[in-house]
Amino acid sequence: MALRGPLFRLLKTQIGHTCQQSRAQSVAVLGAPFSRGQKRRGVEHGPKAIRDAGLIERLSGLDYAVHDFGDLSFHHLEKDEPYMDVKYPRSVGGANKMLSGAVSRAVGAGHTLVMLGGDHSLAIGSVGGHAQQCPDLCLIWVDAHADINTPMTSPSGNLHGQPVAFMLKELQDKMPAIPGFSWSKPFLSSIDLVYIGLRDVDPGEHHILKNLGIQYFTMRDIDRLGIQRVMEVTLDHLLSRKQRPIHLSFDIDAFDPSLAPATGTPVNGGLTYREGIYITEEIHNTGLLSAMDLVEVNPVLGASREAVEATASLAVDVIVSSLGQTREGAHPAMDEIPSVKEDTEQLRL
Repeated sequence: MALRGPLFRLLKTQIGHTCQQSRAQSVAVLGAPFSRGQKRRGVEHGPKAIRDAGLIERLSGLDYAVHDFGDLSFHHLEKDEPYMDVKYPRSVGGANKMLSGAVSRAVGAGHTLVMLGGDHSLAIGSVGGHAQQCPDLCLIWVDAHADINTPMTSPSGNLHGQPVAFMLKELQDKMPAIPGFSWSKPFLSSIDLVYIGLRDVDPGEHHILKNLGIQYFTMRDIDRLGIQRVMEVTLDHLLSRKQRPIHLSFDIDAFDPSLAPATGTPVNGGLTYREGIYITEEIHNTGLLSAMDLVEVNPVLGASREAVEATASLAVDVIVSSLGQTREGAHPAMDEIPSVKEDTEQLRL
């Protein structure tokens, strides 16, 4: 039965209050060690690598209560035959269903949610679970890739290149009934999405971006406009109509491979360190970040221990700057500079 009247308005108010609270008091960290949205094994070790790089300690230095909920345990089907050309549909669908519930519970409990991937197919569950609590959310997708292929346009059949297509209402009639995804319904309008950092877009994706009028910024746009202007336009596009929760989905391959070598689909010419951190600082400054993903760190693909550590450390920097770590540093409050006179009196004693 559909809810209407005072009870419906009360529930809507409570949902909005939950989203507002989640941006103020505590952070929940949730690992999703999952790799079947793409072909390269090892990305399931991403959550451990990011934690080992000091994530929890860095978050604890910020003004939040930090709750590490550990890693979800996913069930991989022994037989998960492709549907059309889509690989591991039931495994990916089941993992995202589990993740969706976990994210919804964490956001509903009043936490800002940090999801550690795993591959980017997990955004179906992460953003979807967030939307259960915050149905008016907007999405900032920072990535070298658009990840908006449908099963019919995907060159590879890998679901980490398709998550946004599952979210968009405008693509509902373009999406077949994929096994494992009967629970998933589109929840996002194309006007509520912005891409930053694109530089490897498939032909079908390009058609979708143009046809739906989605706001996106390629690396050429960043070169032309500068990252400050890109963020001004992004936030104006998403927030000028009303203030609402932000979901940040950040693929580590948005950075140039010289900075983030341990990832599955690197593309030259990516974000600099300063550009990437500026994006997250500006999102934090809105006061509206409600949940985020950090995905596609793959320790197995690093050519050396140093490459893996550099990639994982960069992931930590992205997360903590999204949550308020500034480049001035995090310092305890000081009410006043100690007086010279007081020091002199101590010397006389």
